[in-house]
Parts: sequence; structure tokens; C-alpha cells
Amino acid sequence: MQRTPEEERLIKIFYPFAHERRSAVLTGNIRFVHYTSADAAMNILRSKEVWMRKSSCMNDFLEVQHGLDCLVKTYKESEAGKVFKIAVNDIYDGIVVDIEQLFDSWIPHFQTNTYFACFSEHKDAEDDFGRLSMWRAYSETTGIAFVMNNLPFITPSRALKAYASPIAYLSDQEFEKAFAKLTENIINEKTFLKQQDRQIIISHVFNAFKFAVLCTKHPGFAEEMEWRLVYSPSLEQSEHLKKEIRVIKGVPQPVYKIPLKDIPDEGLVGIEIPALLDRIIIGPTQYPQVMIEAFCDLLSEAGVKDAGDRVFISDIPLRQ
Repeated sequence: MQRTPEEERLIKIFYPFAHERRSAVLTGNIRFVHYTSADAAMNILRSKEVWMRKSSCMNDFLEVQHGLDCLVKTYKESEAGKVFKIAVNDIYDGIVVDIEQLFDSWIPHFQTNTYFACFSEHKDAEDDFGRLSMWRAYSETTGIAFVMNNLPFITPSRALKAYASPIAYLSDQEFEKAFAKLTENIINEKTFLKQQDRQIIISHVFNAFKFAVLCTKHPGFAEEMEWRLVYSPSLEQSEHLKKEIRVIKGVPQPVYKIPLKDIPDEGLVGIEIPALLDRIIIGPTQYPQVMIEAFCDLLSEAGVKDAGDRVFISDIPLRQ
């Protein structure tokens, strides 16, 4: 599903960081990786599903609060916020009030009814061993890294109503600079934006704020190079995502299940396991041979014909 030149221009204006990272992934053919436990990895391959979890149940649940705090402080207290309001009102007089009322009404939903699936950018140099910090965080004693091709992450599609976005690792001061870049874009493109419908401007500013809240993390997490698949069912519902109650680490909780199945009519391609998975890296473990056999069999069951060429063992000497 191709965006029109006008849509691409709007994306570049209102989401400069996401546009920059998407372009880097595309030109550099950067892959993605998901670190998880062997048990969860086995379930993904057998069910051909990925789960999205509530933000309040994630490892770093205060991430959403960090993004919200950065946005509120910049918008209300900084010079960048003041200039932004003037610039947006210069497109449509009084539009800032409409944006504020809309966004404020949705803040509770972002905090309590948003679902994430988390991935990281994968470096070529990590093909054989994976990333030590991620093994420490997620491997337990039997970790798995799914290294994935980038097509589903960078191809525009509304099939799932869940959208891939890079994480910006920003302090308060860095967030203000990024916000100023958004304002600069709006000022520079004022003539073009005045030609757009009022509701289009409201929608894009609302979504820019939404992703600023949901996809800004403390700079201390920067080495993760995370991207998120973000789903807000209160805002947009997808007929393809199914909600279930599951027990994760002893906690019953709602999840949304993403079927790993292409929906080409809606622009979603490359999500089926044989095309999606570039390789599997088995994390540091005392059971390497039995795990490589198991995951070769699981890949074969999932329709991967060259399973034996896609499974690798990390021999990083990780101390538990």
C-alpha cells in the first residue's frame, strides 16, 4: 500500500524522527530482532501468533509516564511550546484549543488501554552472538532471539491498526529540541498545510503527540534501539487482532494476538514465518545441541524449508 506524495510530505512534517529512522532502516536494510524466552519462542512458532501486552504490564511501565511528562513540560512551560501554538494557530485560527481538548480526553486511554509488541534494530555484527545486554535482560537460562526481515515494519498498512514506531531516547532538554524541530517543519510548510483540511491537521498533531507519549523513553535505555508496534483499541479497532486473557509470569492479563499471516489486499506482506524470520539465535545455555534440534524442527513445522541454515547458537559466556 503506497502512500501518496502528499501523505509522505505530511509524514515528514509531523513525524520527523520516525521518518528519519524509517529511511535509515530502508536504505541500510536494517533487520529487527525480538529477544524472548525459549518457551515463548516455541509458542510463537507453533501458534503463528505474536502477543501484544498492555503498557501497564510491560517491564518498564513508567515509560509512558516519561513521554507524557516530557510532552506536558515542553508544551506548557517551554519557548518551543509557545512557538508551536502560534505556528499551528497560524494555519487555522483557534485550532490549538481543539487539539488540546481532544488530546487531553485520550490521555487516560494511552496510559491504561494501549498494547505494545517490542522489537529492536539488529546489527549485522550481532548475527552470530546477539546482544549481551539483551540476553541478560530476557534470556533467563534459555533465551531466543528472532531476527526478522524489515518489510512488515516499514511497509505502510492499516490492516492491523497497529503501527510500528521507533523509540526516541530523550531527556527533557532533548525532547524540547525534537519538539522545536516539529515546529520548524510546520512553519516551513505553512503554505502547504493551509491547503489541508482542518481535521487533517488536528489528526496529525494528535498522532504526533500520541507517539511522543508512547514512544519516548529515558536515554538510559538507548542501547536497546527499540521499535514498538502500538495498538490503541479504544481509538482504532482491527478485525484481525483477537483479544484473550492469558497468564504471564503468574499474572492474568488481556493480550491482543497478531496472526502471522499476510493480508495483501490491505498492504500487509512479509509477516508469515518463512518470509519474516531471517534467523534464530539461541542464547547462552547449557543445552545448546538439544535446543538447536528443537528449533530446527519447530521451524520446519512452521513451513521453513531451510530450517537448518537459519538456527545459530550464541556462545557468549553469560554468567547467570
